[in-house]
Amino acid sequence: MTLRPGEETCDVLIAGGGPAGVAAALTLLRQGASVLIAEPGRARRGWKLGESLSPQAGPLLEGLGVLDRVTHAPHTPCFGNQSAWGGSTLTDTDFLRDPHGPGRHLDRTRFDSALLDAAREAGARHRACPARAPRRLPGHWSITLGGETIRARYLIDATGANAGLARRVGATLRRDDRLVALAARLPPPQRSCHSSPRASLVESVPLGWWYTAPLPSGAALAMVMTDADVAAGHSLHEPDVWWRELMATAHVRARLHPRTTNPPARLRIARASTSRTCPAAGPGWAAVGDAATACDPIAARGITTALATGLTAAEAVTADAAGDAHALSGYAERIEAIHTEFVRARALCYSAEERWHTSFWTRRRQPPPGDTRSDASDGTAPGAVFG
Repeated sequence: MTLRPGEETCDVLIAGGGPAGVAAALTLLRQGASVLIAEPGRARRGWKLGESLSPQAGPLLEGLGVLDRVTHAPHTPCFGNQSAWGGSTLTDTDFLRDPHGPGRHLDRTRFDSALLDAAREAGARHRACPARAPRRLPGHWSITLGGETIRARYLIDATGANAGLARRVGATLRRDDRLVALAARLPPPQRSCHSSPRASLVESVPLGWWYTAPLPSGAALAMVMTDADVAAGHSLHEPDVWWRELMATAHVRARLHPRTTNPPARLRIARASTSRTCPAAGPGWAAVGDAATACDPIAARGITTALATGLTAAEAVTADAAGDAHALSGYAERIEAIHTEFVRARALCYSAEERWHTSFWTRRRQPPPGDTRSDASDGTAPGAVFG
């Protein structure tokens, strides 16, 4: 191709430097591709809600050569999940017997930074600005990065659940619900003798469900998951109301009460809807992570899915470059199948909670369209369905 002044080239431009984008980058670099990651930085976005890593992520991180970056401080072990779901008694999912070992409670900022550093050390270029205005030209893409024009043979959208790049090249984003998370970080316990269990905790309530997990800093993440209209109708965006609902729980309150008796000063509110991009790939491009398929957080598999889709999309791009005309369409079909199975598992999980008859729960008890299977008895607690 003929370059113009101010233009730069790469084999693959990856928009987004989170786990999905880095997994794609590391996989492509091993195949000899030149990779440019456009990641504008996350400081202005505030802290992230994805603070836990499941044991199933271990083999993926090991295969990418970055497992050693998350098995030590500041990240701490997560030994399991506890849930009060379908009843008031806590049930436990113990990671100590998991063949992949324990999960991890993450310092998410440090985790993402370590992965991006690994990609740079492996040879990826990095631009601290968003990818904009993709244009398909014969044999390549033209993308604007800041004041530069980049020519890339392939694009990978790792920008998150809005799938901004994929939508700009013709894909459609389909959201299944309007789930939101209203979250706060609570300070370390006031009593130094208090030690929080190194496990995450889920408790269902009429308005939705609560989640809490310890953070490596000694603080704790607490959040309520509900629908946007339910949150608005109950003024859950107000810290005092949010705190009152937390105090109405049983297990979450007991876990968090030693930390503080005061509502948080402010809440972090984030969209957490289930969505998919259709198609998840096309000629010269692919979506990965939440940009491809975003799961209800009850699955506790967001980072694992991000890593897996990033790796798989990179393999599809490599195969396409080698002449496999079906590689990218096959990847898109695989994402669609994964998403369909997740939606079915989600329906089974929510149908296990029969105590509440509010709009949040009735919306989620219906089986997915076209699903005639009736095996809801097989592992319906959050830890059992999703592991």
